[in-house]
Order: sequence, then structure tokens, then C-alpha cells
Amino acid sequence: MTALRALLVRDMRIALRVGGGAMMGVLFFLTVVTLMPFAIGPDLELLRRIGPAILWIGALLASLLALDRLFAADHDDGSLDLILMGRLPIELAVAAKGLAHWLTTGLPLVIAAPVLGLFLNLEPAAIGAVALTLLVGTPALTFTGLIGAALATALRRGGLLLPVLVLPLTVPVLIFGVAASNAAVVGPVPFGTPFTILCALTLASLVVGPFAAGATLRQGME
Repeated sequence: MTALRALLVRDMRIALRVGGGAMMGVLFFLTVVTLMPFAIGPDLELLRRIGPAILWIGALLASLLALDRLFAADHDDGSLDLILMGRLPIELAVAAKGLAHWLTTGLPLVIAAPVLGLFLNLEPAAIGAVALTLLVGTPALTFTGLIGAALATALRRGGLLLPVLVLPLTVPVLIFGVAASNAAVVGPVPFGTPFTILCALTLASLVVGPFAAGATLRQGME
């Protein structure tokens, strides 16, 4: 547990110190949400209707910003070899790195979402629904992204390959996240149905992501 805690604290410090950390993701999130009204036009009703989708797409893209360096930086300085040779199971190490990434990237997006929802003329009920679905769904984006980050590191392709690998895997999370947000406001599907599926996707990613990424790193570094 000491090694796991040390790895978590180390990754959080690096994420906050290098590349702007949480601030960079929030600024990118703000940029996406701000540009959408210029592209769509001044139709407030349309913005209110598609606002949850805009927030979810912005959060998805912002969560990809730091994924390309999640394992690549450790590979470049040799830390990844030490992690693989250490006593800590690689799956737990990968899970700790994923948790650190979510705490420094995903959680700030959840906190910023209610404020940015005001820019899209969302009602309080819609803002609350989007924030709740992002709180539940963004861990799935992170832990699914672990697989793509591990593949990009193992294949030596860097960040160019990462969006191609990750974005198709995040489509179900995006679909049910937006569906749950819309169901809370306009229906006709009950909020609990897509929200429960979103929770199931997150739980599945918490299990599958670290094991798949760990196996990929173990095979790729041999």
C-alpha cells in the first residue's frame, strides 16, 4: 500500500506540474464549449437541447489531452522498467496511474461542468444531471484510455495513434452519458435506465482497463 500511495502521489504531482495539469484540461473544455455557440448560432433553444451533448464531447476531448504522456513519460526516463520489475503488480500500478489521471484531469472537468452549462442556457435540472453523469462516466473515459495509452507506448507510436485507439472505445460511454442527461430533462426514457448502464460501463472499465493495459505493457516491454 505504501508503494501504491507513493506512485499515486508522484503521478498527481507530475500531472499538476507538467503541462498545466487540471488547468489545461479545464481551459480546453472552456474553449470547446465557448466555440460551439459561434458555430451553431444564437438559437438558445437549440443550445439548451444539445447542451448536454456539447459538455460530454468537450469532456471526452479534454480527457484525452494528457493520456499520451501517461506511460510514455515513464518509458522515456526508465521509470516504467522499474515499475514492471517492482513488487507491486503492474495492474495495481496502472490503476493508480489511472486514478491519478482522473483526479487531476477528470474531476476538474466535473467541477467546471455546472459553470460551463450556464453558457449553454441549460436549466438547473439539466446542469445537475450532466454533472452527475460526468462524475460517474469520466472514470470510464480514463480507464478505457489506459488501454490506448499502453498500446501507444508499446507500439512506439506516441500520441498520434492514441485518439484512433481510444475514441471508438469511448462511444458507448458517450452515448449513455448523453442519454442519461437528456432523460433527466425531457425523457421519455427514465433517467435510471441509461444511468445504470453508464455505471455498469464504468465498473467494467475499472476492472478491464488496468488488466488490459498491464498485459499490453508487459508484452510490449519484453
